[in-house]
Order: sequence, then C-alpha cells, then structure tokens
Amino acid sequence: MGTPQTAFTGTEAVPPGQAFDEARLGRWLQDHVPGLAGPLQVARFKGGQSNPTFLLTAGDRRLVLRRQPTGTLLPSAHAVDREFRVIRALAGTGVPVAAAHALCEDPVVIGSSFYVMDHVEGRIFWDPTLPGHTPAERAALFDELNRVMAALHRVDPAAVGLADFGRPGAYLARQVARWTRQYKAAETEPIEAADRLIDWLPQHMPPEGERRIVHGDYRIDNVIFHPTEPRILAVLDWELATLGDPLVDFAYHCMSWRMPPAARGLAGVNTAALGIPSEAHHLARYLLRTGRSTAVPARDWHYYLVFNMFRLVGILQGIAQRAQQGNAANANASAVATGKRARPLAEQAWALAQTL
Repeated sequence: MGTPQTAFTGTEAVPPGQAFDEARLGRWLQDHVPGLAGPLQVARFKGGQSNPTFLLTAGDRRLVLRRQPTGTLLPSAHAVDREFRVIRALAGTGVPVAAAHALCEDPVVIGSSFYVMDHVEGRIFWDPTLPGHTPAERAALFDELNRVMAALHRVDPAAVGLADFGRPGAYLARQVARWTRQYKAAETEPIEAADRLIDWLPQHMPPEGERRIVHGDYRIDNVIFHPTEPRILAVLDWELATLGDPLVDFAYHCMSWRMPPAARGLAGVNTAALGIPSEAHHLARYLLRTGRSTAVPARDWHYYLVFNMFRLVGILQGIAQRAQQGNAANANASAVATGKRARPLAEQAWALAQTL
C-alpha cells in the first residue's frame, strides 16, 4: 500500500461497482457547464471514504464530480446538495472554495445525485507530520490551516444566504442525537465504550455556543494547498457542513493531536521538533483570530473532543458498513480494517470522559 501520500494521491480507473453511463453524463454536462467541449474522460480520485469523487477531462477543461454512493445510505448522509449550496454561498468570501457549476438531483443521469465543480491544481497532504518538509514549512502550513478555519467561522451565515442552513438552537444536543442514531444504524459489532458514551454525552453538555457555518470534517487532507506556497486554494468535502458551534468544529479539527500516527494523527509525535504547533498553541491562535477574549474552559474543550471522537466512531462504522455492502468510496476501505479503528477510538473517548 505504501505511505498514505502515495496510496491516496492521484486517480485510478473507475471500478466496476461505481461505473456509470459516461455518454449520458457528457450530454448532461454539455447542457449545464458552459464552454465545455471535447470527448469526456472519467477517472476516480483514490482518496476519500465517503462521497465518491471523479476527475472529468473534456478538451482543456478539468472538472471534479462529487456523487452520492449507490446502495443503502444512512439517513441524512452524503448530502451533495448541501455541499453544493455551501460552496456556492462561500464563493467570494475569505474562505477558499472551488467554483461550483451545477447540481443534478436526477438519478437517471448517473444513478445518484451529484454536482460538478472546477478542478483545483495543488497539493493535498495525507500525513499530518508532513514528511520531507522543514520545520518552518510545517509551521506555515499549519498556520494557514488555522487561518482559513478562523475565516470560515467569522462568516455571517445570513450575509451569504445560509441563515436557514441549519436548524436554530440546541446544536450540540441535536448532534449527539444524530450521531447516536447514525452509530446505531451502522453498528457492525457491539462496542461497550460507545454504548456508555451514548448514555454519558446527553448528561454532560456545556452551555450552547454561538451559531456559525461549521465544516464538520476540517483536516489537513481536506484542503488543497498551492503547488509551492503555504496557501490554501480550496477547502473540500463539505457534506457535513451545517450551522452550529464553531468551537465544536475546531475541536474536531484538533483531534489530529489525539489520534495515533497509524490513524494519520499526531499523538506521541515530537511536534515541537517538527515545527508543528501544539494543540494548545493551535487553539490559542484560532481564538485570537476569531476575536475571542477568554479561554475555552478545559471541561468544555474536553467534552467537545469526547463528542467528536464518538462522532468519528459513528463515521468509521458507516464506512465499515458500506465496505461490507461493497459500495465504499475508497477501494482500500474494508470492514475489518475500519472496524478495528472504531473500538479503540470509542475506548479512548470513554477514558477522556472519565476525566471530566
């Protein structure tokens, strides 16, 4: 398999289980993407576990297609229509996104809903330790991650037409309930720690935070950096975006510091020697950039981490379930390998919960 960078970078032939009528798609594109000309070529991006993503080449144009997976889907999952809407809304703000062209919700075209956006040429890093970079380069790349997430959380949802992008109030309570449902719907084997978290999380919620646009899956491999500069050109994978507490969103991003290297995390890594900020420094920079004058109470911060760990357990279970069904987006996703990540993560979350 090699390193994550080699395993997940680039494209490959579309596997038979994800193939669709490329001629029909080509005709649809001609009607919905102005200026598109030439025969259509389709390849699938290797990376990603959720919504299958394809590179479309027609003449000198390169586009990206994001579609819902086929097969049975978990309720409210894989909402490509919401992805399309938020990318469109953020165009022209301080949040870098690819130009979104068209949304298709008619399954007749390729078998499920999809949207098409510009292809953005740049770098995607799959290993947060950033092998081959200097400490100064790593520091600059992580600072840019921080800057862009702060920029997202400063956007006024109403000002970009997203005032109704999420239900008002009780964000964390709804998230806990949602991911409890998702976890149970995708459960492939009983995990005692997850069951304990399901009971614990509703009883220990911090006070409601402010309401902003939250990405839901912001991490280093979900952004495209400039080919040579420490500058993000596009934030990707908006399928979990909604309106909610930005600190919960930032805590999810900071789980990298809590995850082991085997799960593409930074736990146990000498981050100072690498030039990577500590979790505490990363959080402090974010708070400064978003204009917060007070620190986050440690109890609240740890709760957000526990919740996000449980949420990720639910996501991992969903990937495992789709792998069992044969419709996982990433050909490397297997029920066995992914399921093995869910149990230790649930146990880590439960252990952290016991410290509160």
